[in-house]
Amino acid sequence: MNDNLIEQGKKNAALKAVDENIKKDLIIGIGSGSTIVYAVNRIGEINQENDLNLICIPSSFQARQLILENNLKIASLDEYPEIDIDLDGADEIDQNLNLIKGGGGCLVQEKILASNSKKLIIIVDYRKNSKKLGQQWKKGVPIEVIPMSYVPLLRKFSKMGGKPTLRMAQAKAGPLVSDNNNFIIDVDFGIIKNPQELNIKLLSLPGVVDTGLFLDMTNKAYIGQQNGQVLVLNKK
Repeated sequence: MNDNLIEQGKKNAALKAVDENIKKDLIIGIGSGSTIVYAVNRIGEINQENDLNLICIPSSFQARQLILENNLKIASLDEYPEIDIDLDGADEIDQNLNLIKGGGGCLVQEKILASNSKKLIIIVDYRKNSKKLGQQWKKGVPIEVIPMSYVPLLRKFSKMGGKPTLRMAQAKAGPLVSDNNNFIIDVDFGIIKNPQELNIKLLSLPGVVDTGLFLDMTNKAYIGQQNGQVLVLNKK
């Protein structure tokens, strides 16, 4: 498949999501990922043409930089604890709009924003679209953990039938450190038949901060297709 077509599909999905949902006087959560770059750039364009009085709350360093680069007003959850719309990407989305997120390492802050938003809108390309979680995304469920707990948790995740891997940093020696100064363990559970049950079990383990399973949170998804078109899915 032509990479240019894939990229065009991602861009078209982001533009459609912004054009159909971003209105004046909104408080917007900004997630992270390649599709969000297109979305925030588009928000910056339309805000420059006509001041929309938007307030943007970032979930990560990348999101913060995107907001500032596009001359948008930046704020925090301390100032605005309820968000109108949260725009984010995902590593995988299933037929019920459940998600795996956290491939970029920002899952906890992204989940905090999503859980305090009236509407979560996800922008992805067709390669992320699955019937069940674990079909397309093979790197496992990202789980943020307290550093002192990671060795016992590796053992516990294995006993649960998972294949855990401590995520390592790319440009330095040692584990990747999250924005919250925690470690991330990626656990491959294969195809996840009951994500709700798995999520409850994972969250019950001391040392687990949160998981990359975003369940029953998404209201709408914009999925860029192979031919550049956009598939829109709504929560049932």
